[in-house]
Amino acid sequence: MIVKQLAVGGADDNFSYVLADEISLEGMVLDPCGDTRIILKSIEEDNITVKYIVNTHGHSDHIEGNKAIVRATGALILCHKLDASSARPDIMLEDGDIYKLGELAVKIIHTPGHTPGGICLWVNEVLFTGDTLFVGYCGRTDSPGGSSEALYESLFHKIGEFPDETRIYPGHNYGKRPVSTVGYEKSTNPYYQCGSREEFVELRARGV
Repeated sequence: MIVKQLAVGGADDNFSYVLADEISLEGMVLDPCGDTRIILKSIEEDNITVKYIVNTHGHSDHIEGNKAIVRATGALILCHKLDASSARPDIMLEDGDIYKLGELAVKIIHTPGHTPGGICLWVNEVLFTGDTLFVGYCGRTDSPGGSSEALYESLFHKIGEFPDETRIYPGHNYGKRPVSTVGYEKSTNPYYQCGSREEFVELRARGV
């Protein structure tokens, strides 16, 4: 499996990703934004055929590069149906959908909270968490459609149920390191230290 974590810039230190099957070189781009020339250079260097562009949610800083990647590759845009009004995807995703890249099976995990249609992608013990979970932090819920209660469920009862060794690739470079694991976040991330939904909602409201 090929995973390229690309620091594409922007005001919020965004990451975009290139994910591909290393045999067939079929791939997808996650959250294209910032300097899309970095993404296209990575695709060209590895000779990847981009089948899909996947937006983990519909906020502008995660979809602004869609058109440039479509023009260069002809790939289809995929986004969860609840964030489709902003992302305008060719294919609307639902929880549990699986998309193949050669022999890779990429599973869609619906993780609302930051936005109604927020998703994570799981493949080969790797979880791309978008703006649901960061290294040492989690997504904001004060934008339209955000919900701290929904984010609690996504963090504790979806992401939190993955094996501790699952590697996490977030949507922004906000932490002390660019990559983490589920186990590390559960033991160190202050939001995972909350003992109840009410405590989590209170902490999220303070934005600590």
